[in-house]
Amino acid sequence: MTGHFKSVEQLLTEARDRLDRLTPHQAAAAAQEEGALLVDTRYGALRDRDGCIPGAVVVERNELEWRLDPQCPYRLPEAVHHDLRVIVLCNEGYASSFAAVSLQQLGLRRTTDVIGGFQAWAAAGLPVTPPGAEPSVPAPHLSPHAPAPSDRGRSPQR
Repeated sequence: MTGHFKSVEQLLTEARDRLDRLTPHQAAAAAQEEGALLVDTRYGALRDRDGCIPGAVVVERNELEWRLDPQCPYRLPEAVHHDLRVIVLCNEGYASSFAAVSLQQLGLRRTTDVIGGFQAWAAAGLPVTPPGAEPSVPAPHLSPHAPAPSDRGRSPQR
């Protein structure tokens, strides 16, 4: 096989070049003052260990695009238009950069992520709900491979 392959570091640099990344304090201000949607993509074990950000919606990474695409029948109630300001957090701010670019590719052009992720948020002294204080469950699961919500209860057409 021939060709030019990129390293994950190169891909990460390219992703971050597309983002106007925020510090934890900037993200908190955007959520509070502008109504930006904070999206926590950390998996359950990390949320259970470290706690959650009050007001952030939990969407696990494998459902992110379906839950935030305004055109998708499985979207979150908040995902109603492409001008939505979305701020993605992962644990340390790496996977969230890739996730934010993916959402931009869906047309959510105002999407970005938090430098340092949840760990930087907590280290900055911003609000964190202690582990176990509230359930850290993701938004209700809706499979993009299941019948659309309007089709529930009807027989599949063949």
